[in-house]
Amino acid sequence: MFVNQSMTHEIITIRPDADVRDAHQKMAANRIRHLPVVDAHDRLLGIISDRDIRSALPPDYFRGPDPQPAPEKSAALQVRQVMTADPVTITPADTIQDALLLLQKMKVGALPVVDDGGKVKGIISVRDLMRAFINVLGIGEPGTLLCILVEEKIGQMKKIVDAITEEGVSFGSILVARYFDTDKRAVFPYLLTQDVRRVKRKLEKLGFTLLDPLAWYLDQLPGNA
Repeated sequence: MFVNQSMTHEIITIRPDADVRDAHQKMAANRIRHLPVVDAHDRLLGIISDRDIRSALPPDYFRGPDPQPAPEKSAALQVRQVMTADPVTITPADTIQDALLLLQKMKVGALPVVDDGGKVKGIISVRDLMRAFINVLGIGEPGTLLCILVEEKIGQMKKIVDAITEEGVSFGSILVARYFDTDKRAVFPYLLTQDVRRVKRKLEKLGFTLLDPLAWYLDQLPGNA
C-alpha cells in the first residue's frame, strides 16, 4: 500500500509570516497537530507542530476556555521563527512501510508528502498509518489471533494456509516474525472466526506447535531467551 492511498489529502497549510497564534487557532479548529509551512506556490518550507507552539507561547495563553492575550514579544512571533525548516518528507509513491520506518527513525508524529518539485500533496501521520494497518491486517473485523511455531524451511506456510482454508475459515491477515531460535519462525494468522478449535487440532496433528500470542510477545522475543 502506498502513501498516496493513506495520507490526508485535504491538507491545511500556513505561510511562514503568519502569527504563531494563527497557527494554533488553525490546529484547534481542524483538530490537527501539524501544519506544513508553504510559500505562495505551495512549496514546502517547514512544518510546525502543537508542541512547537506550546514551547513558544507562554502557559497563560492556553489557560481557560479561550486563549489569553499573549505578551507583546510572543504576539510578534512568526511561524518561520518556530517551525522546523527543511523537514523530513516522503513522496506519494513511497509505501506505508517506508513511512512507518521513517517516523520511528526520526521520532516525529507526521511527515509532509511532497512531489518531485517540492509541492505539498498531503500529510501522513501516525494516526493515518494506524488506520491503514488496521485495514491491511483485517483486524477491524472480529476474529482470533493464533501463534504457530514453525521450522524455517520451504513449504511450511503453504501447509498452514491449506490446513486453515480446508476448514472453511477466512484470513484477515498473516504475519511472520523472528523467533529466538534462528531456525524457527513464529507465524501469526488472524482468522475471521471466534471458533478455532478444529483449526488448532488440525495444525497440531500436522506437527505444528501452537503458542499463546501474548506469551510469545512477552517471553519469546529475540534476545529475551
